[in-house]
Amino acid sequence: MTEWTNWSALEDACGTAEHVPALLDRFEADPSGTASELIDHLCPLLDTAFTASFAALPRLAALAEIRADHGLFDVLVVAGSIVSCAATGSEVFEVFAAPIADLHRLTDRRLRTTEDAGEYVDLLQFLLSFEGVETWDRCLDGVGTGEYEVECPHCGVPVFLVTGDGDDCADCFATTDDHALGEAGKIPLRPAASNELDGLADRLHRRALADAQPSVAHGLRHLFGPAACPDCGTAFRTADRVAANSTY
Repeated sequence: MTEWTNWSALEDACGTAEHVPALLDRFEADPSGTASELIDHLCPLLDTAFTASFAALPRLAALAEIRADHGLFDVLVVAGSIVSCAATGSEVFEVFAAPIADLHRLTDRRLRTTEDAGEYVDLLQFLLSFEGVETWDRCLDGVGTGEYEVECPHCGVPVFLVTGDGDDCADCFATTDDHALGEAGKIPLRPAASNELDGLADRLHRRALADAQPSVAHGLRHLFGPAACPDCGTAFRTADRVAANSTY
């Protein structure tokens, strides 16, 4: 479909997009070696997209189809980042419905086979971006790293939440100091019970369990579970504070 696009009438991060088809050709030949350059042009800092970015979606979807395993993740990183820049209800989801549906299908399939928890969390975010889900298409990173930094809704101090990467919650805690120093005051964290999850949280948790990703499921229970400020004792839900701090 890219040969039908008037790229000279479109723009990317560098101005006119006449060079984008050639860049996409290079990306097809070497996804991992060219991904960062393509992102610099179509989605710099993974948070800004241009007319040429969305016009590239049909080509990216076609590349994803033929990549199967090798290089597929690189294609999904580029496409997922671009689509995450489109607001829910944007005409992008109507104009490019077909390639976005293909990208969603391929992401869904990759989720079922990847074993790496970090990649799995990224794929979950891409899946949500292709569905037009805002905030959580960019704010699940803490599920993979086991750490969140939020702001207390009452006293405003930064609260660091450490949830680890397994089912053992013995080392899961909240602190307002640098826990890496080993001298921080800590209060324990309790993840939400599975039956306390609903809506998107329940869906993501069930999906992670079905895909044999227990550490991701554990992280999701903490993200959508309760926490409290160690300084003032104010209780809050971690996800609410993560969403409140989000600029997306």
